Formats: sequence, structure tokens, C-alpha cells
Amino acid sequence: MGERGTPLGRRGFLRATGGIGAALAVSALGGCGNDDGALTFFFQANPAEADGRQRVIDEFTRRNPDIRVRTLLSGPDPMQQMLTFCAGGRCPDVLMAWEQTYAGLADRGVLLDLNALLDRDPAFAADLSAGGTSALYDTFAFEGGQYALPEQWSGNFLFYNRTLFDRAGLRPPGRWEDAWSFAEFLDIGRALTERDRSGEVRRWGFVDTWVPYYSAGLFAVNNGAEWASPRTVPDRSDFSTAAFIEGVQFYADLANRHRVAPSPADQQSISAMDLFTQGRAALAMGGHWRYRTFAEADDLDFDVTALPTGSAVSGARSNIGTTGLAISADSPRKEQAWEFLKFAAGPIGQAVVAETGLFVPALGSAVRSPGFAAAHSDIRNLDILVGGPAHSAPLPVTAEWPRIDALMDRYLGPVLRGAAPATSLADHLAPEADEVLRNR
Repeated sequence: MGERGTPLGRRGFLRATGGIGAALAVSALGGCGNDDGALTFFFQANPAEADGRQRVIDEFTRRNPDIRVRTLLSGPDPMQQMLTFCAGGRCPDVLMAWEQTYAGLADRGVLLDLNALLDRDPAFAADLSAGGTSALYDTFAFEGGQYALPEQWSGNFLFYNRTLFDRAGLRPPGRWEDAWSFAEFLDIGRALTERDRSGEVRRWGFVDTWVPYYSAGLFAVNNGAEWASPRTVPDRSDFSTAAFIEGVQFYADLANRHRVAPSPADQQSISAMDLFTQGRAALAMGGHWRYRTFAEADDLDFDVTALPTGSAVSGARSNIGTTGLAISADSPRKEQAWEFLKFAAGPIGQAVVAETGLFVPALGSAVRSPGFAAAHSDIRNLDILVGGPAHSAPLPVTAEWPRIDALMDRYLGPVLRGAAPATSLADHLAPEADEVLRNR
């Protein structure tokens, strides 16, 4: 591979991405033609989210009638599709970027470094700096380049059943700064878990709608740990520290020891989402992407609150989950793509996002706008959403994260099933992860 940021040829790209088959590439590229001159925009979304994005696109084209936008909706594996498109030399002009995976694309020269465009547009860059949350923008900064502009915050927090809490006389925190301790959270989980005479659980105190091994890591972060250090291109993990191990063990014990949360086996018959929407769980961990489902559930009165923390931690943190918009390094329409990015990440596009109620906008003015509040009129603790980006712990920025992800899945799984103690992470996960990070 040549220098970082230099676009790869077809053969080099296929080699760097593990040799995507030619037949797959040819079959998938038909939907990504640029012959009609339209700006192509590739993203993943469910139907409601796609409709929200279309509102942003419609407003952009209304204001920029000379730029047509053609959407390319991802299937279940957006990274594979992007790699296939780009391997065939037909990258979409604008690409949705994920905080955990974009660095690998940037490392291979697929994404355009936006710094030159930001330097050329200092007024816009200054507005982003003044009105945004630096942690969101820093998430898409990799080895000196800025490879995407954030469009939304997708961190995790707690949804709670307001009816059940009112009946129990419990009042959850309304701000990240006022979080429960782990001990208080466990007490609340016990108080709100309901069993029948035979001991079978009729209602759980807590369920998790996110990815369990990431959720366990987030509990560790709220016990004073980090994922890895330094944040950008880390060379060591935090998986062997006492804070990380204790936080993971607390999370695992909620299901396996204290039985206030369902185990993986328990969830084979009913999903965590269904448990919460049906009133069979008092608390549900998840991100704003769950909001619409819960808002549309019959007879569910809910609100949001912060995650709990370990005794040595003051104030809770979410994860810096975010998606952004990037430009293909090979795009022949970089100027039009830049205009679209500026609109979508700027005040007008972000205001449209806020009004849809589908996302938490990245721009502070949009998340504090009347439109965002109106779209969440049933939420009393709106500060949890407004303050979420500023109270988030970032994942490390490294092209090696997919390999770390696989290791986490392998070694955290037995801990979460109760088959191994969290101390085992120091013997297996930590050394293997450190080797991956050191030998990138």
C-alpha cells in the first residue's frame, strides 16, 4: 500500500480488504452508477430513518436545485457493500461513516481528508467548532486527517417505565451529573424485579437492548476505566485494569448472580425490546434509535435517565456512538459533495434532523432547539439527550478496531454467560488486544 490517503487501485483495494470476489463486486455495483450526473449518497437506515434523511435531502435540493442527489440504501452489511462499490472503482460520492469502522477506510485511502476543504471554508469551520461538541468531531479525526463530519449522537442511556417507578416511589436522575451508584442501581433493580410464588420472574428490573459486550465495557467505563490508550491509534488496552474488570463483573452479575436482568438464555423466548414495551422490564439500556419504537408502544409511559457509576466516579458517561458523513477520495463530484456535507452538518440540515425526532443532532443549536423539544414532548428529562454528547466516552480510533471487536466478542461472551470470571480478561483478552494494537 502506498502513503496514507492515496487512493488504492482495484487490485490493491481487493488485497487490502481480504480479496472480495470479482463476481460479488460485479453483481453489487449496478446500483451505484454515476452516469446520470447525480450526487450519490450511501447510507443505512430503517424506513422511518430513511424518511428523515429524505427530508434533509429534499430541503438541500430545494435550496440547491442544480445538485441532484440519488440515494443508495444499504443492506444488512454496509461495510461489505462500500468495500464492493469502491473495489469496483465506483464509490458513492457521499458515504455514511461509523465511528468504529471509518478508520479502516481512511487508512486504505478510500475517504477524503476534509481538512483542505475546511481550511478553504474558515467561517463554516469556525461555526462547527463553536456550535458542536468537540468529542464528536474528534471521533472522525484519524492520524492528522478529518475524514467525516458528525451528523448525530447515538450514545446509550437508560429508558425507564415511569408508571412502575411512580408506583415504587422512585425518582431517577434527570442529569448525567446526578447518576446512581452501582449499589443504588442494584437496589432499584431488586426492588423492581417481580417474581411469582414459584420464583419465576414476571418483570425484570433491567434489560439491555444494545450489544452486551459493549454494554459491559460501558459499565466498566462508568467504573473509571477507558477502552484503550491513547485515544487515537492506541498501543495498549485497559482490559486488564481493576476498574475495567470490576465494571464488567458488576454488569454480568446483574443477570447471573442477582437475577435482576435476563440472561442470554432467558432472552431466547422474548427480546429485551419486547420486555420493555410490554411493561415486563422497568429499565432498558439503549440509544435514541430505540425512541421511536418505545414512543409508538401502546400504554408505555417512559422517560430517560443516566447510566449508573462506580463508587469512585463522579457523573456518568455514555458512549460516543455517532455516525458521520464522508466523501469518497475518488469522487468526481467533490465540490457538490462538500456542499451537501456542509448543509447536512450545518444549522439548517441539523434543524431538520431535530424536527424529525429520529436522531439526536450533532450540532448544539439543533439539539437545544424548540423543534427538538417538540419532537420529544413526552420526555421530561430532556437534559439526558441534550447533554449526552458532552458526557460521552469515545471509543478508540484505530484501523485495528474490528480485530479488537472480535476479541471482545470471544472473551467477554463467557463472562456474560457466567461461565468465566471477569478476571479472565486479564489473562486472555488484554494480552491479545495489546498485541494487535502494538503490531498494527
